[in-house]
Order: sequence, then C-alpha cells, then structure tokens
Amino acid sequence: MVNPSPNPTPGARRPRGRSLRGPALLCSLLLAACGPSGGPGGPRPPGPSGPPQSGVVGLETVVTGLAFPAGVAHAGDDRLFVLELGGTVRVVRDGALLPTPFLDLTDRVGEGGEGGLLGLAFPPDHASSGVFYVYYTDRDQPAGSSVLSRFRVTADPDVADPASEEVLVTEPQPATNHNGGQLAFGPDGYLYWAMGDGGDGGEPAQALDSRLGKLLRLDVGAASGYAAPASNPFAGQGSPADEVWAYGLRNPWRFSFDRATGDLYIADVGEDRFEEVNVEPAGSGGGRNYGWPLMEAEACHLDADCDAAAQGLTLPTFSYPWGQDWGRSITGGYVYRGSAVPELEGSYVFGDFVTGRVWASSAALGWELETLLDTGFNITSFGEDAAGELYLVDALAGTLYRLVAE
Repeated sequence: MVNPSPNPTPGARRPRGRSLRGPALLCSLLLAACGPSGGPGGPRPPGPSGPPQSGVVGLETVVTGLAFPAGVAHAGDDRLFVLELGGTVRVVRDGALLPTPFLDLTDRVGEGGEGGLLGLAFPPDHASSGVFYVYYTDRDQPAGSSVLSRFRVTADPDVADPASEEVLVTEPQPATNHNGGQLAFGPDGYLYWAMGDGGDGGEPAQALDSRLGKLLRLDVGAASGYAAPASNPFAGQGSPADEVWAYGLRNPWRFSFDRATGDLYIADVGEDRFEEVNVEPAGSGGGRNYGWPLMEAEACHLDADCDAAAQGLTLPTFSYPWGQDWGRSITGGYVYRGSAVPELEGSYVFGDFVTGRVWASSAALGWELETLLDTGFNITSFGEDAAGELYLVDALAGTLYRLVAE
C-alpha cells in the first residue's frame, strides 16, 4: 500500500514527494494509446498479454469486439450499455453483445481531438418513461460543440429512436480537447454533467459565466426542456451560473456517486504534475472551487504565490504524481458496493488510462492507494451494474471486463 498524496483536510498543505518534469503533453484520453513518453502511438507500458490477476481482484472477460469503448452505464435492470466513441451505444445482456445497436448517432457525432460519444445516463423512471440522456461532441467546425440531448426508446426497449432527439444544450468549444464526459443522475434525482475547461488555457474553469471546467446540475424532470434547480449554489445569478454545482475543474472525464452514502467522487485529469480525486460528502450543498487553473491539485499553477485558503479553493482529497511511475491520465471509477469481492466493500476503485494501473482507496485507509491490478490496458472507463458490481473497458482491445474475486 502506498500513500502518494493524501490530503483529507481541505486547505492543508503537504510536501510533494518528487519533482516531475517533461513535456506538458497529456495523452489524449480518447484517440490513441500513449506510451511512457506520453506521446500518441508510443509503446504501451509493460503488462501481461491477458487479463492480469492479483491477490484480491481478477478480471473476467464479458464481451469483445467493441469499437473503442469509452463508457459503461446501466438502466436499473440486467443490461449494460457500452458507449463506442464513434457514436453507437451497444447493449450487453447475459454476457452477450446484442447485434443491433441501442442507439446510432454516427451521422451527427464528431470524433476530432478528444470528442465523440462521451456520456449516457438513464433517469430513475426510465423503465416507465423510456427517456435517457446523451452527451456528445458534434461536427461543428473548427472544434465541435458539446451537445446534451434527451432521447426515447422505441417499442423495443433494446432499441432507441435517433429521431427522438431533443437538444437541451449546445455549448461551443474553443478547442478539440478537455471535453469532460460523464453524465449521471445523483441521489437527488438531478442530472449531473461534467464539462472540461475546453483546452484553451483553463481560464473558463474559474468563470461562472461559462459552462466549461464545471460540474453542472440540471433538473430534467419536465417532459421537455430543463431547468436549473433552485437549490443550486449559484441560483439566481442567471444562466449558466445557476446551473453550476462545482467549478475549477480541468477535465473531469469520470465522476460517480457512492450508491450507499451519496458521496460524490470527481476524478480530474491533470496537466503534467498531478492526477486528482475530489470527494464531496453528500449534503455538502455544492459551490466548491477545485482550483484549476490557479492550482493543479496541491501545486500552484498560474500563480507561484497562490494561497488555497485565502482564495477559497478546495484541495483534492488525494492525488498521485504525474509520470511513468504512477500514471498520466486518471480514469475515475466507483465506490464498490457489490458482493463478488467483499474485500473491496466501501473502497473507491479507479485507474489510469496510460499505465493501466487499477487502485483502491478509502477514508478508512487514510486515502492511501492499494494497487489491485497492473493491466497494461488503456482504461477509458469503469462501469457499475444495477447490483453494484464493477467493470472496466480496454479501449484499443475493444473488451469489457468484470472485476471478480481472485
């Protein structure tokens, strides 16, 4: 067990273990495998040729043949839905990949940079309403826009209707990277949407008049349109500020809620010093500023004399150093609440896209990182099924794995 960078007390400082230098190029999460140099197309980190095993956790292949899987979701039943970056959603049932896509948006999804089909969420009433939500980047030039849309299923619950799209938000992007990606319904029934800073220096992350670099919280309960909940921390300040739940984020590719406690875990991809996880206790009320680009995790970024406490910034719950020894692009996961691996109960399980390492951590462990697996995979996403069991996808291999007891 290792303790690279725990910071359980907001505002507290701690020394960094070592200085990390090198190119500021962060691996593209969604386009190419990145090797130890951090460049696209380089050699993959050392790792076994097949699913590795550890003393606690192993991996079991569920399905293969996916086309760059980038996300996993469930609808409250026995199905899993896998997002393919190019614009299709596939259904997995009883360990089999159904031949007909659930949704095909290849005619409108743009894949430039880190764009593509990025997020999918089913509301609690999906079984009766047939409604669900999708986040993708479109084909607008030059950088594409971020689109949040509502869709409906057909008479066949395994097939959605692409023509049912109701576009709720179209947010222009200044660049083709840092799009964020996650959609999820919180325990409060509201839809949360993670948006990256747009990849243009990070300044929008501190501006409440921009959706970029934010975690947004939306009320999509009406039959059409959406609203900003009156309980949002910046309610009454006009759009888009009234949609903001948290800000100061760089590229929150994946976040999740602990299904047992309601705590929110936001994994934020760093630039070239740290990868971080921010934990918000349930009932916190939102409004936290996680510091980017004033700070990168616990380190000053734009201002060498930054002061987190004086500037009202919230430091990460824990982080790990950016580099080959740890990783270069965090992939957020879930707090394990399943039954297949009892040793993981209550632990937050997550990984790194570049190195393929998978860790577990928790407050009970002092936010130390326990290494579970060293896969060598390009882990684009973790997933959770209706029973609380966890999954991960290897993007280049096109494979969905389930975490099982060793």
